[in-house]
Amino acid sequence: SCTLLCDTGDTGQGARAWIKQILNQDMAFQHIKVIYPTAPARPYTPLKGAFSNVWFDRYKICNDCPEHIESIDSMCRGLTDLINDEVKNGIAKSRILIGGFSMGGGMAMHLGFRFHQDLAGVFALSSFLNKDSAVYQALKRNESALPELFQCHGTADELVLYSWGEETNKMLKSLGVSTSLHTFPDLNHELNRTEIEKLKSWIVKKLPV
Repeated sequence: SCTLLCDTGDTGQGARAWIKQILNQDMAFQHIKVIYPTAPARPYTPLKGAFSNVWFDRYKICNDCPEHIESIDSMCRGLTDLINDEVKNGIAKSRILIGGFSMGGGMAMHLGFRFHQDLAGVFALSSFLNKDSAVYQALKRNESALPELFQCHGTADELVLYSWGEETNKMLKSLGVSTSLHTFPDLNHELNRTEIEKLKSWIVKKLPV
């Protein structure tokens, strides 16, 4: 089994170190491989065009502006190559989970609900989709089974508002996705130990031995 964990604004190694620091150990499983891909460095409009390790560009950080679909779709193609490599190594799509923190979770929702609807599940931590997201458009036309969504969000998040995550969850649920949303009072745009432990439990439930 395999879990792809996409962070945002950091390298894969940075994301792994961050989780290890919170848990006091690596997020490891005996029967599951955890992959931390690194987002490419690209000019990022919210940082006035400065280069940053981000999965895609945004016109601004808000939920009521258009998506930068060109960069999103380009990255979906790149991450599809990673998924296909695991499939070539003998791992069934139904034994692969994808997810991430912040923009990494947004990336995972595009990847799972638009292009890889036969995955085991998607997780999104402190993440959101724009109001007119291509994900919603794709699901309006969809009739096949969909990956389950595990979402977590802090109510004190000042960068990605809790209401944006909540609205994303409601929209996906209305379009046929089986969803859960775990709320963390007083948590800003960050991870905490309880959240990662909940995620680990969900991962093992979705990918049992």
